[in-house]
Amino acid sequence: MIDLYTWTTPNGRKVSIALEEMELPYEAHAIDIGQGEQHAPDFLEISPNNKIPAIHDRDNGLKLMESGAILIYLAEKSGRFLPTAEPARTRVIEWLMWQMAGFGPMLGQAHVFLKFNPGKAPFAEERLRKEVDRLYGVLDTQLAREGHVSGEYSIADMAIWPWVSRYEWHGADIEAYPEVKRWYLEIARREAVQKGYHVPKFTQDIPMP
Repeated sequence: MIDLYTWTTPNGRKVSIALEEMELPYEAHAIDIGQGEQHAPDFLEISPNNKIPAIHDRDNGLKLMESGAILIYLAEKSGRFLPTAEPARTRVIEWLMWQMAGFGPMLGQAHVFLKFNPGKAPFAEERLRKEVDRLYGVLDTQLAREGHVSGEYSIADMAIWPWVSRYEWHGADIEAYPEVKRWYLEIARREAVQKGYHVPKFTQDIPMP
């Protein structure tokens, strides 16, 4: 059994979707980051960086933070969604790192400036709009080439998809990226994704362009 500490954010949904896809037994614990629950001492013992998601694997006592590390760990534990042969394995990790280093952080900043604080920092807003468009263009090109992010459906797709699900928040015109839209809708129809999206609670239906 795995304890999942999470909230209704793209980073949290990565792991709940993965757990559903991998059919690993887990128990979800809501950490309401809007109420500051991520700063509670008992949560900091699991996630010293006071960020969700985090897991505690009861099978071996492992406590783990950082969504990318968690996805790799779960894929190796389940033997699914991360190839063992090269170069396929490294390609999946490459695109997982792309999400961790750029796609997620930049879109998160776009949410801050474009959705929650519009008009306060025109330079930042313009820079972030351009970066959102650039990143979506990179993803669209890769999906046209590979079908999924790294060929077969993998933890890289699970990491990227929840961020695309907030396309309205960061002002992306998903219609301008036909491969992203195709891929997004295909994944949105997966039963495990539909279940994992609503962990730890229902907030809204999956946005559908």
